[in-house]
Amino acid sequence: MTLIGIVPSGIEGKTLSVNQDYVDAVLRAGGTPVIFPATEDPARLSALLDQVRGLLLTGGGDVDPVRYGEALLPCCGEISAIRDGMEYPLCREALSRRMPILAICRGIQLLSCVLGGTLYQDLDEQFGKTLKHPQYDRPGDPVHEVDVKPDTLLSSIVGAGSLGVNSRHHQGIRDLGEGLRVNALSPDGLIEGVELPASPFVLGVQWHPETLSPRFPAQQKIFHAFVKACEM
Repeated sequence: MTLIGIVPSGIEGKTLSVNQDYVDAVLRAGGTPVIFPATEDPARLSALLDQVRGLLLTGGGDVDPVRYGEALLPCCGEISAIRDGMEYPLCREALSRRMPILAICRGIQLLSCVLGGTLYQDLDEQFGKTLKHPQYDRPGDPVHEVDVKPDTLLSSIVGAGSLGVNSRHHQGIRDLGEGLRVNALSPDGLIEGVELPASPFVLGVQWHPETLSPRFPAQQKIFHAFVKACEM
């Protein structure tokens, strides 16, 4: 049984939440999802990682800009000190263990920040409006294409070239974290996918493949590749 640790998407008061789509995508790939509790205790976080074979960083609110050395701007969205306090050390330790990581939406942003990167706090204000990125009203539909770079981990999973993706984010990677390689770009040049060549399987995507995966086999392949890496 391949246990996959999933970070909760929402932590509000006494309620933890995770979109069922993450759980279903991991189950379809043959993994067994384990929803992590909300804790910032380093010993407990380490103990949680001891029990699983891979880490799935989910989407959600914004990373606190103070984490990457910037002041919080009005255009930044809701932040969660608990999530940041949990996910930063969790991600760092998973990286140090060379554990397989799949980082989705907020997850790709956090992964890059943990490795020293920065973010656009709001794409419309700081990057441009050539392409409409946040299209929250169409969560399960491809709304634009990304160009998957050849000879990358991502291209070995979904193929190189054009891939239709959904888009539920108003932030994005500005300065890339150390050691990361870009594997996908949107038509306006925004980073849509990254990977860490120094590790066996560290993959981040800006879109939500878990929502697309029931209808689009290429998106489900991402989860199959992740779970397979966790089994090794």
